[in-house]
Amino acid sequence: MVCSMTGFGRCEVTEGQRKYTVELKSVNNRYLDLGLKMPKKFNAFESAIRSELKSYMKRGKVDVFISYEDFSESDSRVKYNKAIAEEYYNYLKEMSSDFGLDNDVRISVLSRFPEVFTMEEEELDEEEVWSGLSKAINGAGKAFLESRMKEGEFLSKDLSEKLDGMMENVEYITERSPEIIQEYKTKLREKIADLLEDKQVDENRLAMEVTIYADKVCVDEELTRLRSHIKATKEALLKGDDKDGIGRKLDFLAQEMNREANTILSKSTDLKISDRGIALKTDIEKVREQIQNIE
Repeated sequence: MVCSMTGFGRCEVTEGQRKYTVELKSVNNRYLDLGLKMPKKFNAFESAIRSELKSYMKRGKVDVFISYEDFSESDSRVKYNKAIAEEYYNYLKEMSSDFGLDNDVRISVLSRFPEVFTMEEEELDEEEVWSGLSKAINGAGKAFLESRMKEGEFLSKDLSEKLDGMMENVEYITERSPEIIQEYKTKLREKIADLLEDKQVDENRLAMEVTIYADKVCVDEELTRLRSHIKATKEALLKGDDKDGIGRKLDFLAQEMNREANTILSKSTDLKISDRGIALKTDIEKVREQIQNIE
């Protein structure tokens, strides 16, 4: 399967009084970059969350949003900090003595001082919480992978069509190349004949000039390598994903195809071959752009 690097997945899981929501969004990136945004109470699960998500992705910048709701009444409780209250009271007594004022402190006043009463969340049952959280993560991961695969199918089809068009240009250049040698030989013969007028053309000298020209414009090796790269790219698309993804491999092949197309253009002295070479480079650039989206 071919997977795009852009995707989206979302899943909600409710277990008892707890609801977990996981949302995944991704864009292109050279490596896997997981950005987690979640409640602080889930920090203990970060390593497990990352490990779980990696089974659904290999590359891309993935934003992970995790939200959590607890509808039970025991989610938090009030804590009375006796030591702090006592310290406040002792200082107030000391102030009363220092300034000769009545100590009129009441409980209602003392309770308003900072940290005397605090809200404290109860400790999570990690095993119970992970049970629901992991279900939400895997649900979002499956939806995320499905969206990537769906877009990957469109990318694969589009790339295959472009590769077929590139192969047509390669075959045209292959057929045209011998013709320009013969055309050069004919033009050279005519030019020499005009210069020498009635004198006989030196066939050996003519053959040597044609050989030198043919060697200079020969692109047989470049065309052979281009065919090989196009074939390897199509095979990779048909074979689909591997453990490391195929994006990097396809990117390398596209770079090599571009190198061969540049060489063909630099050697060309024929307008028709140059036109096809330019069309070839244009298609290669389009292919390279599409490949950047593949995992």
